[in-house]
Amino acid sequence: MKLLFDENLSGQLTDALADVYPGSEDVLALGLGGAGDGVVWEYAKRNGLTVVSKDADFYERSMRVGAPPKVVWIRLGNCR
Repeated sequence: MKLLFDENLSGQLTDALADVYPGSEDVLALGLGGAGDGVVWEYAKRNGLTVVSKDADFYERSMRVGAPPKVVWIRLGNCR
């Protein structure tokens, strides 16, 4: 599984999890920071990535239109 970390998550996650999830990407590193959810959704869909986000928006979209892409919705507050 390859992950696409949304801009609301640390860009360090891509490197920190590279051994477990190789090929994962970060929205900001891709130059998609500030892009609409639809743009990020389509990028993930085209590239076989699972969206990881703290926003409910991606979860809600997945409930409306289904997968792909799959979504991991992180529902924790600020943590290390």
